[in-house]
Amino acid sequence: MKVAVIQSNYLPWKGYFDIINDADVFVYYDEVKYTKNDWRNRNKIYSPNGLQWLTIPISREAVKLKISEVEIPNSSWQEAHFKAIYYAYKRAPFFSQIEPLINETYMERTWKSLIELNRYLIEKISANIGIQTAFTDSKNFNLSGEKVERLMGILTELKATEYISGPAGRDYLSGSEHLFRKNGIKLTFKDYSFYPPYKQMKEPFTHQVSIIDLLANIRIEEVKNYIWQYSL
Repeated sequence: MKVAVIQSNYLPWKGYFDIINDADVFVYYDEVKYTKNDWRNRNKIYSPNGLQWLTIPISREAVKLKISEVEIPNSSWQEAHFKAIYYAYKRAPFFSQIEPLINETYMERTWKSLIELNRYLIEKISANIGIQTAFTDSKNFNLSGEKVERLMGILTELKATEYISGPAGRDYLSGSEHLFRKNGIKLTFKDYSFYPPYKQMKEPFTHQVSIIDLLANIRIEEVKNYIWQYSL
């Protein structure tokens, strides 16, 4: 049983979906403190005019809350995000692949909870690109102790045989490797260095943008070739 445990992000980049695809079970880890200026409520797109941030306005009080408790104060930002994505990619070769998603997300629905929006987008995009991973919520587990102890509790409850982490996980897991060995769990750190470039709306090429960029520029059936299939 391969497991990944990550906070829900807004329109994540392709590496996030690479980790999801590697796992049998993906756990949203949103029972932790919300952090300002992070990926929970913002991401970047790459238009013919260059990089552009899309940021969901959040109350200043959010930093006192868990991610799962953060609300979206109003819907005034939704049309702006729709227009930003529309005008960034309307001339992209496969814009039709993202148009239904952005119409439904920004023009047909209203969001009050940050995790509800983020999880909707993550799971909708995952299904569209052929990911079959099961999703669950960290609140369904017994979360006690410090950061690594809480993680280990989730993994043992799921009877995980492998834990898949992003490369940043090396820092906080350093010194805890023995816990994984003790519980018979293989510890794997994802390597993002193998992703090939593709033609974007502007040069120079950059990997550090929302997966929306890839979906607008590459045929949906070939997306895997630019994420997990290529690394194989």
